[in-house]
Amino acid sequence: MPAPSPQLASHTEPLDAAALTAAGYATVVHLPEAESTMVEARRLAAAPAARLPALVIADRQTSGRGRRGAGWWQADGSLAASIVADGEMAGRPAAGPQPVWSLACGVALAETIRDLEPGVDVRIKWPNDLDVAGRKLAGIIVEADAGGRTIFGIGVNTAGTAQAAPAGLRDRVVTLPDLVGRPLSRTRLLAAWLPRLCELLHEMDADPGTLARRYRPFCCLAGRQVTLHVGTEQHSGICRGIAADGSILIDTPSGQRMFASGSLTPPGGEWRS
Repeated sequence: MPAPSPQLASHTEPLDAAALTAAGYATVVHLPEAESTMVEARRLAAAPAARLPALVIADRQTSGRGRRGAGWWQADGSLAASIVADGEMAGRPAAGPQPVWSLACGVALAETIRDLEPGVDVRIKWPNDLDVAGRKLAGIIVEADAGGRTIFGIGVNTAGTAQAAPAGLRDRVVTLPDLVGRPLSRTRLLAAWLPRLCELLHEMDADPGTLARRYRPFCCLAGRQVTLHVGTEQHSGICRGIAADGSILIDTPSGQRMFASGSLTPPGGEWRS
């Protein structure tokens, strides 16, 4: 793997591995550069003896990807990480990861950013984008491997500026330095996020209504007209938040409907690097 450029190395915040270990990461893999942290995390997920939760973080990604094959841009030195986990994060090793873990990841991340940067009005755009005033601040991609482990891929624009993004993205993304004038420590964000996610998963296990309640203050779509694309079909109406299982609720002309999957971006509207 090539070494990072001197310019990247001089502008990238060092990671505090001891602080991350203390926060609960059993394995920490820090790479100066990677094709994608998801690729490296899949290798860890396939290793039965890997100590979990395992964190893979890269200072630079060369081929980051979002949901449905969309391209993913981040300034070098921003938070690009993947976490390999199993059911033990929710105290239920036999049950394994659940579909709602994806939304829980977004809620925990939004709550963490709000606490660390109270001046940033971060919101969640179902299913897994974090926005500020309609511009994307963070994205989440979640995969399950054949062994029942879950990989959370999170990208947060903790460094850089949207002006450095490709022309087609500059008006669609935002960074924390754009908003508050300074980067956010990746170590601080990761160390605060994991315990919050574990706590949320435990609460959800005890009370299935927890996710919808904690999601509600961050929902940027509630009360707004939306069009959901599910395969070749379109469903339009007023968003009413999410159900207990994480499905989006939409008041359509034929009544309220729940959708467990879909995209709010029209087919072909995804940015392709």
